Amino acid sequence: MTSIVVVTAGTSVPSSSRMLGERLGEATAAALLASGVSAEVTHLELRTLAVDLAQHLATRVPGARLREAFDAVCAADGVIAVTPVFNGSYSGLFKLFFDALDEAAMAGRPVLLGATGGTGRHSLMIDHAMLPLFYYLKALVAPHPVFAATKDWGATGGKLDRRITTAAEEFAKVVLAAAPHKQGDDFEVTDFTDLLGG
Repeated sequence: MTSIVVVTAGTSVPSSSRMLGERLGEATAAALLASGVSAEVTHLELRTLAVDLAQHLATRVPGARLREAFDAVCAADGVIAVTPVFNGSYSGLFKLFFDALDEAAMAGRPVLLGATGGTGRHSLMIDHAMLPLFYYLKALVAPHPVFAATKDWGATGGKLDRRITTAAEEFAKVVLAAAPHKQGDDFEVTDFTDLLGG
C-alpha cells in the first residue's frame, strides 16, 4: 500500500491549511486508486507538535511524538506539505519541522506543495520560498502546487476543485514513478525530466 503523509502548519481551528491538505490527500488517494494502487493517508498537524518542536530545537533530542512524526515522513512514498503564508513566506512552525528532520529525509521523496493565504497576491510565496527549501532538501517536487486564497473556498465554478484534482493527478504520477529515498539508504540523483514534462 502506498503511504502518503500530509504535513500541515495551520494554527487555527478550523485551519484552511488543514482543509487544503485534506482535499489534496483525498484527491491523491483517488488518483492513485484510479491507477490501481491503494493509498493510506496520514495527517500531521504541526500545531499539535509545536511544544515538541521547540524542545527539540533547544535539546536536539526528539520526544516520542515527534519521533513518530519523523518516522512517518521517512517511511512515506509521498509527502503533501501545506503552510499558511506568514509575512510573505512559510510559517515558522513549518520551517521548524523541516529543519528538525534528518537532512537526508526528503531526498528523492515526492512532494506536493500547497499554501493558503488571504489573497492571491501571496501565491508567489510557493515559488520564492517553498520551492528553494524543497530543492535544497533534494525532494522530488511535483509540478502543480496549489495555492488557496480565502475567496477560493466559497467560489463558484469549481476552480479550486479543478486545481486540486490536476495537482493530485500529477503528484500521483510522480509517486508511482519514483522510488523514495529511505533513511539510511544511499541516495542517487535521478533524472526525472521526462516524468515532469521538462
